Amino acid sequence: MIRVLAVDDERPALEDLGRLLGDSEVVDDVVLADGGAQALRILADERFDVVFLDVRMPGIDGLELANLLSQFAQPPALVFVSAYEDGAVGAFEHDLRPLDYLMKPVSRARVEQALARALNAEEPLGRGGGQRAAAAIATEQPAGMTDEIIPVEHQRGGATRLLDRSTVLFVQAEGDYVRIHADSGRFLVRAALSDIEQRWGPFGFVRVHRSYVANLRRAAEIRPELGGAVTIVMADGSTVPVARRQVADLRRRLRM
Repeated sequence: MIRVLAVDDERPALEDLGRLLGDSEVVDDVVLADGGAQALRILADERFDVVFLDVRMPGIDGLELANLLSQFAQPPALVFVSAYEDGAVGAFEHDLRPLDYLMKPVSRARVEQALARALNAEEPLGRGGGQRAAAAIATEQPAGMTDEIIPVEHQRGGATRLLDRSTVLFVQAEGDYVRIHADSGRFLVRAALSDIEQRWGPFGFVRVHRSYVANLRRAAEIRPELGGAVTIVMADGSTVPVARRQVADLRRRLRM
């Protein structure tokens, strides 16, 4: 059984999370804090096994509070909660090593998964840590799977999903991460765009810009722009810029 502190400046979201935590059979006690300042006061007097922590809050935000908690002699495990996908990037960039990262609205299943990680003392998802984090990187293939299936972790939905590579429209670089744009949604995973370019090349994916790899098999239109540049219109209507230096190679590939 574990003690949990839930921290969120939005009272309705905090109470919803508190109910989900309180309903879990593995949680002995749940305490709610209406922000980072109140959480610090509580943590000064009480010890918790896990802190479920909203990333964006006024005053002391989730990342600042997590940094403070890392200095404790026995810091609690961290589970970040956010309504924004880019909150995960901040958690990793600060090397805060959370057990899990949940997107709002939080589901009961995801709360239970996070609690299970805490109980099992799994390796956290921070830098250099976690086979589970490695499984989220779309450049890796699990044993026994075909080349058309890739594992990705959906920031809004829960555990690792199996994504058909043919449903991917394009991949966009975002710092140390890439955002995979697919028919079923967007997936932010830790990977290098250069690795995607190399591994996915045989499947029709081409580096058309320093920040984009496009699936030419899902291209619907090549639209000329001023100055000789072009834009790729994908099957869903989304667009991908093509760097001028890549235009000739793109035309060659498409025999334009």
